[in-house]
Amino acid sequence: MELKTARLTVLIDPAKKKAFEGLCARQDVTPSQVVRRLIRDYLAAHGEGFIPSGSAPQVAEEDSETPV
Repeated sequence: MELKTARLTVLIDPAKKKAFEGLCARQDVTPSQVVRRLIRDYLAAHGEGFIPSGSAPQVAEEDSETPV
């Protein structure tokens, strides 16, 4: 789970916003949850990886040879 957040401002038609918020309410999810899911799915569909904020970056393994 991400620990930090950043704001993304999106301009949409007011009627579309109202319909989106209504659908989210009926499905018991927040608009932010839906948008975050859409972004994750979009990134995955296009093979774009990311490391969620707050996660330790994976360090590449070095040669396992022991110096003599």
